[in-house]
Amino acid sequence: MNIVESTRSYERWLNTHTHVDKLDLRRKHTFMAEGLFPFFRATFYRWLQLWPSVCPELRRTPVVLSVGDLHVENFGTWRDAEGRLTWGINDFDEAAHYCYTVDLVRLATSTLLATVDEHLDLKPRAACGYILEGYTDSIKAGGQPFVLAERNRFLRDIAQQQLKDPRAFWDRMQSWPDAKRGELPKDVVAVLESKMPRPKPKYRIVKRQAGLGSRGHQRFVAIYQLYGGLVAREAKALVPAAVNWLDHRTTPRIHYGEILKQAIRVSDVTFEIHDQWLIRRLAPDCTKIPLSELPGEVNEERLLYCMGWETANVHLGTKKEAKNIAKDLKGRASGWLFESAKNMAKIVRNDWKQWRVAFK
Repeated sequence: MNIVESTRSYERWLNTHTHVDKLDLRRKHTFMAEGLFPFFRATFYRWLQLWPSVCPELRRTPVVLSVGDLHVENFGTWRDAEGRLTWGINDFDEAAHYCYTVDLVRLATSTLLATVDEHLDLKPRAACGYILEGYTDSIKAGGQPFVLAERNRFLRDIAQQQLKDPRAFWDRMQSWPDAKRGELPKDVVAVLESKMPRPKPKYRIVKRQAGLGSRGHQRFVAIYQLYGGLVAREAKALVPAAVNWLDHRTTPRIHYGEILKQAIRVSDVTFEIHDQWLIRRLAPDCTKIPLSELPGEVNEERLLYCMGWETANVHLGTKKEAKNIAKDLKGRASGWLFESAKNMAKIVRNDWKQWRVAFK
């Protein structure tokens, strides 16, 4: 099965679990053809197909509740119950039980591909080394989340770059078209309205397009004024992880809520799961941080180290496997992460070339 056949099969399966916006899906296909890194981000289902044959030696490693679709742009900020700014992984659409090495190799592969696209300036082998160092140190230390208060000034400076001009964020948010009455599920409207103050303010619900792996999924955002400023709450349709498609599971389970609860993590109090909808706050300080928007003088070595550490924060939620992971890491040869990521990057690049030919 080649990349085109794989995509068609996955999208047919996806359509049986949620309403898919076909126009948005066509945009996703275009983005996939335009760049190698966007293609990588959009095709986790294909990664799952290729992984076993490309990295067979990593399939017999401890299994933990993992992110799955992890990459260098799957990190961002949010506010905790104390109003403190927090940094970490902020998307768990593909959460499921995988070998712990899946997240590490995918994160490392994304780093190599981002380096090729000139988003990062580090040498590939060194970049993988920083990720692995951060991950290993976090496993040994028992993990710790990143609260950007009196500590973690390095990450706070990156986050504050996003906050300098919130107008761009709100201009983009308000540019989305209003959702049509027939498109809006009644339960979504009810949940979004329940999060509003009383008396209920005037509001609009827009159709938002975002992400790459989840492109085509329904996203509705309620926007309204509160005390002189704008507020946004998003309802995002959740679907089972792509591993359910691959394994032909008849009773798929969504692990989003579970991974949020058990990871070593400071909670975003606005995150709620309602049936198959994720409800969350959207704001300039509650969003992903794209590589293209990083400050010019960012310490990339330290950033990748923190990404590795945060990955371990998630894996440590599967407490019984912490010692097994530490033992497995200790027994691995030097350079294993780089070699695995390099092999996966090569396969992804070949798939991208085929995709571009098919979608010219």
